[in-house]
Amino acid sequence: MASPNPRQRRAQAAIAASLGQIGFALPGSLVSRSTACGKTGCRCQADPPVLHGPYLTWTRTVDGRTVTRKITPAQQAHYQTWFDNARRLRQLVADLEALSLEVFDADNPPHQR
Repeated sequence: MASPNPRQRRAQAAIAASLGQIGFALPGSLVSRSTACGKTGCRCQADPPVLHGPYLTWTRTVDGRTVTRKITPAQQAHYQTWFDNARRLRQLVADLEALSLEVFDADNPPHQR
């Protein structure tokens, strides 16, 4: 079995260094939503409608269940870097997995599998 080549080792080292630079990370999605309440005569039922909101919601999965929380604009400003870090973390892991597959495929052509 062959080892990763120098380029692949450098790429892995760069990914590992980037992983070491990531701080706190909040998983999930942060979304701004405006909604209609459905009450007759409410401004959200007018033509054109004036929806309620916007409301910031943070949705993530906990123990296989979807959990949604409302957050304030101040919380978003404070934690936005953490949401960005989680997105960067997912990208780095995907890059490392792709690099690992590249090394595996170079060492194990399809006809040998």
